[in-house]
Amino acid sequence: MLERRPMGVVGLTGGIASGKSTVARRFAERGVPVIDADAVAREVVAPGEPALETIRRTFGDGMLLPDGGLDRAAMGELVFADAAARGRLESIVHPAMMARVASRLVALQREGTPWALYEAALIVERGLAPGLAALVVVVCDVETQVARLMARNGLDEAQARSRVAAQTTNEERIAAADYVIENDGTLDALLAQADAVFDALAKRF
Repeated sequence: MLERRPMGVVGLTGGIASGKSTVARRFAERGVPVIDADAVAREVVAPGEPALETIRRTFGDGMLLPDGGLDRAAMGELVFADAAARGRLESIVHPAMMARVASRLVALQREGTPWALYEAALIVERGLAPGLAALVVVVCDVETQVARLMARNGLDEAQARSRVAAQTTNEERIAAADYVIENDGTLDALLAQADAVFDALAKRF
């Protein structure tokens, strides 16, 4: 018998408020399985998960809500202003995330899925790009990111700029990319680019 062809894992990344989640939804609508790193991150810090207890021991009970869940607002305020704290949090959450992502990719491979999309903000920062079959990067102007963050998350300008600055630059992302989608225009323009990239990837896998 012929050996089953390895499943292609395509990464999708971009800065905060760049529009990568809109592209991921478009890909999902067109039938490719999407693993959302943000969703997985929420899962691994849910009440009862070992990572949440490690966060409590590391950062204190003040990072928990009265119901025992993670206080995301308090945690976000801390780590976006403190690189060392951000590093400690990532060292707790990232290994748990990667183990869960790997488990899901194995399940998809067993189902015979030809390719899947891994949507994550820190693909380039974590050095994950070389292990992917391809990397799609969504970029937009920094001022656009700041405006979107202020409108979407209710942040003031200083908070929004701090969150953008905490991530890598568009130039670094583009240098690692196989496909670049620019999101400084309309939603229709974004979706048209997403469709073109999807079609190109579908031919590969």
